[in-house]
Amino acid sequence: MTRNDPTAAFNAQIATAQAHVDAGHMIEAITVLERAVKLQPQAGGAWRSLGTAKAAVGDTEGASAAHARAAQLSFAQRPVSDAAAAIAANRLASAEQIIRTRLQQVPNDVAAIMLLATLAARAGNAIDAVRFLRHALEIAPGYEPARSDLARTHYDNRDLPEALAEFDRLLATNPSHPGYRNMRAGTLDLLGEHDAAIAAYRAMLDDDPDQPSVWATLGNVLKTTGAIPGAIAAFRRGIERAPGTGDAWWGLANLKSFRFDAADVAVMQAQLDRTDLPVGDRIGIEFALGKALEDEAQYAASFAHYEAGNSAQLAQAPHDPDYLPALTRRYETLFTPEFFAVRAGMGDPSPDPIFILGMPRSGSTLVEQMLASHPAIEGVSELPEMPRLTRMLGGLGVDPARAAFPDSLAALTGPQLAGLGGEYLRRASRWRRTDRPFFVDKLPMNFVSIGLIRMILPNARIIDVRRHPLGCGFSVFKQYFPSGLSFSTSSAAIGRFYADYIRMMDLWDERLPGVVHRTVYERLVADPEREIRSLLDHIGVPFDPGCLGFHDSARAVRTPSAEQVRRPLYTEAVEHWRHYDAWLGPMKDALGDVLEHYPERIEAGG
Repeated sequence: MTRNDPTAAFNAQIATAQAHVDAGHMIEAITVLERAVKLQPQAGGAWRSLGTAKAAVGDTEGASAAHARAAQLSFAQRPVSDAAAAIAANRLASAEQIIRTRLQQVPNDVAAIMLLATLAARAGNAIDAVRFLRHALEIAPGYEPARSDLARTHYDNRDLPEALAEFDRLLATNPSHPGYRNMRAGTLDLLGEHDAAIAAYRAMLDDDPDQPSVWATLGNVLKTTGAIPGAIAAFRRGIERAPGTGDAWWGLANLKSFRFDAADVAVMQAQLDRTDLPVGDRIGIEFALGKALEDEAQYAASFAHYEAGNSAQLAQAPHDPDYLPALTRRYETLFTPEFFAVRAGMGDPSPDPIFILGMPRSGSTLVEQMLASHPAIEGVSELPEMPRLTRMLGGLGVDPARAAFPDSLAALTGPQLAGLGGEYLRRASRWRRTDRPFFVDKLPMNFVSIGLIRMILPNARIIDVRRHPLGCGFSVFKQYFPSGLSFSTSSAAIGRFYADYIRMMDLWDERLPGVVHRTVYERLVADPEREIRSLLDHIGVPFDPGCLGFHDSARAVRTPSAEQVRRPLYTEAVEHWRHYDAWLGPMKDALGDVLEHYPERIEAGG
């Protein structure tokens, strides 16, 4: 070894440090390792060894800092960089092999552990993703990227109290971070803490008013609370700062009582003429312009813009038309009458939940608002809890042909079914604000979970809201769903999805006769008292006239129908789709006999 050979000097330091560790002399090992990382600052292994040694002497902060530095280096170096590249290229199996090999060799590589969490999240396994990220933070509590990933994973999985706590921790050390502030405000909004969310967004805008997307988000929260003039002003402020802000234009369009003027239409058309308009903004403006032209009775031009918005969105999120039929076939095999009879009454006996489900835009928000105006019933909007349980059991987001769900249900014991029901109730309670005996979970897509609901919550009430296929289908077609509903992006796909939904509901009616109560939107609008009395009889509570005055309720409503349910019933929407009848051929063809037999088919199903 020459005196000026840095590599040799570094290796000597590492060997000396290891000797100190073997002898239990951690203070001496730390001193030597600190010299080593000065000699080679890019040596991730030395930083990890330093972190381990500092943890052994109780220097938690120093250990965290050392492991954080090691993680930064690991992400930039092979083999972890190779794994990250494989994930980016969607070569997930290859990435997992690289990561697991790495962790066998270096179990405390925080970067590799974080990538393992990414793979778990990609697979829809949020529980494992959270577990891996918490392990990473046990090693390096101060490593901000790991805590940020944990906060976002909680947020995406709608573990909102946990997400809020992590965003608070992040902001305690990085108080001006715009992403953390924005997501914390969004978490408050989803938790129903709307006043706190509004205050958080306003604080962000006080610091920097040149944030058009934040203005748009503020407008949406104000709309949720019924503060329509404030919502309009917020959307306008966003557009003033960036005329291409699609979320702000759509926010205005989604205020069903709002009307664009000629100047607005001209600005939107000019934005669509841009070649550099981001696709997300383009989609929002296409839908908004479709609404503006619809209000002017320019139906052909309006439909063209709705179609353009849907086509652009479909390119971003392709739709699998075979998913629902494949799931129905699995259900037909598993969910026999005997299967349900053997497990009757095994779940949690609580009668508290009322599930309102069906197609989106079917009138379910109206039904929820009516029921939530009863003194015994609380409306808690669309809860993510039943899909969460389905993911836990190996379903949702997975090819039905390969998914563990629903067959995983067959192995569950009575106590396990009751435990799942209790878990749903425990998590649902975090969304509640009153002590009313019943609450409404109004997630439309829960119609795919009726079998699970019956098994784990046998005394829950289930209400299917049914609307004319073309009225419902066109309402879906013209509604911009920024975060998904892939079937909503083409007329034919909507028609097929509606028909597949009907076939699944027919299956539930056959295998669980009398369990699902059906409410027909057109009948509800025509004779609300009769339909409400029928609903309340199904739930088992007496009629209350407050249900007819649902539009006077001050409760926050998050869905696209927020404004409609704050006004008395009106019948115009029932036949509005007929203005677009000439362009609904693909939807009609896909609906087939489901369209031909509406509403007579409902009578047979219950």
